[in-house]
Amino acid sequence: MAKKTKSLIEVARKLVVITEPRSFVSEQFRTARTNINFSKPDGELTTLLFTSSVQAEGKSTSSANLACLFAQEGKKVVLIDADMRKPTVHYTFQLTNTVGLSNILTKKIPVMDSIKETNIENLQIITSGPIPPNPAELLSAKSMDEMIEELKKHFDLIIFDAPPVLSVTDAQILANKSEGTVLVISAGATDKNSVLKAKELLTASKAKIIGTVLNNFKLEKDHYYYQYYGSEE
Repeated sequence: MAKKTKSLIEVARKLVVITEPRSFVSEQFRTARTNINFSKPDGELTTLLFTSSVQAEGKSTSSANLACLFAQEGKKVVLIDADMRKPTVHYTFQLTNTVGLSNILTKKIPVMDSIKETNIENLQIITSGPIPPNPAELLSAKSMDEMIEELKKHFDLIIFDAPPVLSVTDAQILANKSEGTVLVISAGATDKNSVLKAKELLTASKAKIIGTVLNNFKLEKDHYYYQYYGSEE
């Protein structure tokens, strides 16, 4: 029972824009959403990628919370767990992962049959599916482009949660297929050289980097903004 309680607490912490919509962190995610909306003044983004330089920087948490916020804004959103090595999206949204992206890309299931509902209006999920032996090859396949085109017919925004850039080539492949890429950085933990190397690799793959998210930044409790957003919690 204790394990289940801990799991629910971890989920609540990850989806802070749902569990604590008036918190300072939620407000910062809204600011990120606004900045992303303004990143393409001549139209709206339809494909958006979240990645990081290395593991444990918060890319999955960032992509999940922003997917929720875009859905609350009225967009029809699909969040895809494109990390077919260490998937986490199904844990965050408490979903099964028996079928998903890997099944779509190997043409074992139609795209729309893999969609999973959430408790959040306008937000649907495609989990990673069973972990394949060749994730990079699958992401490079023609079936990936076909899937994106099919999803564009049904959704306003497709969000990819990709693996870290310096670990594997998956994020570079996906970034090349996405209209915008967001690089998530963990404050005080991520090595500067790692961030620069990740940026170089993304740029080499012709990624359109629209910004970064600075995660885990510690704000002093006597800071004006902390008091302003947190005083009525």
